[in-house]
Parts: sequence; C-alpha cells; structure tokens
Amino acid sequence: MVDLIWERAEPPERRVPGRLSRVAIVNAALTLADADGLEAVSVRNVAGALDVGPMRLYRYVDTKDELLDLLVDAVYAEIPPATGSTWSEVLRSIAHGTRDAALKHPWFAELLGRRPQFGPAALARTEASLTALRATGLEDVDLLMGSLGALNAYVSGAVRKELTERRAEESTGLNEREYQHLTGPYLTRMFATGNYPSLERSVRDARHLSPAESFELGLDLLVDGIAPRLG
Repeated sequence: MVDLIWERAEPPERRVPGRLSRVAIVNAALTLADADGLEAVSVRNVAGALDVGPMRLYRYVDTKDELLDLLVDAVYAEIPPATGSTWSEVLRSIAHGTRDAALKHPWFAELLGRRPQFGPAALARTEASLTALRATGLEDVDLLMGSLGALNAYVSGAVRKELTERRAEESTGLNEREYQHLTGPYLTRMFATGNYPSLERSVRDARHLSPAESFELGLDLLVDGIAPRLG
C-alpha cells in the first residue's frame, strides 16, 4: 500500500527546542515560494527558515515532492467554495477562484496538473464543486467530470500564459504594446512575403485585451462550448 503523507501521522516531538509541525513547515515553505519561487523551496532552505536542522524536517516529509504537495493543498484551502445558481455560474466561480489563487501565488500555476492532488483541501474543493454543479440539476457523472476537467485545463493554461507574459514584462521592462511596437518592423517584413495572410489579418485587427478580459473571453468560449452538452 502506498504510504501517502495525508494518512501519515505526525511524529511525536522529542524534548528539543522549537516544536515543529507540518503546518509550521508549510507556512515557512509558502513564504519562501511566494518571495522567490519554487526554486527557493527545498528541505534545507525550509529548515534554515525554521532555524532547525534538515534532518528534523525529514521526520515530517520524506521528499521534496511531498513538501510541494503540502504547499499546493495549502493554496487549495484558500480558494473559496464555488457559488452560483446555474452550472455556468458555478464553473465561472471555480475558474475565477483558481485564477485568483494562482495570481496571488504565481508558483501555484506551475504545479497545477503536474501531480494528482489528493490532499484534504483539494478533495474538499472538488467535492464542493461537484455538489454545486449537481445542485443545478446536473447528474450525468461523465458530463460533470468532463466539464470540470475541461475547465481546469483551460484555467491552468490561461494562467500560465498570463504569468509568463507578466514575467517577460518585468524582465524587459516593456509591456505587450511596447514589445509589439519593437517587433513591428520585423513582422512587417515577414508579412510582406505574403506567406502569413491569416496571421497578418489577425495581428492587424486584434483588440488589445487586458489579461482579465482575455481570461474572460476564453472562459466565455469554453462555457459556450459546454452549453449544448449540458443544456
């Protein structure tokens, strides 16, 4: 049987200064991740933040992956339950809650979908989401799980794209409009070849949406696509 951390009891603390707990470990790791990204999260760095030896942490977590699982579940615990009286409102509530959490903790998007999440907060969120969807009259399990899966895939990709663009802007000091202005002459030369007519038209006619507007547009398209199946 797989020994998951969620079912493993915390070890009894010996008589040593500075009582540890998984909550204290997660809080320290969360502070490091929010400040410096996932690269800063290691057993050694977390132990240093708690002013204890790394070997003491290994009594609470066996691997870095377990530490990351605990971190992800801590963020899931921050996401409010889904709300809404219709299935589309519920799905939108789930999407915005996840996006808000990922923008607050940018590293969270990197871990979405990387490993199955079986922590109590993640399971509770899925349970609440399914309950909210069922309350709107939906009962088909395949449609319920398929809708949630499609929504999670969209949110994960959209948030990663948004955060990647934000990091690029921070590193170059240029916003998207300024970057496009710099690359404009190059694209003009490429379009002049006549090899990219559809792309040229799309670039020329595209509206400059904010990240929030772009997210909402994609969410509209997803919900509209699901609608015929759910009714």
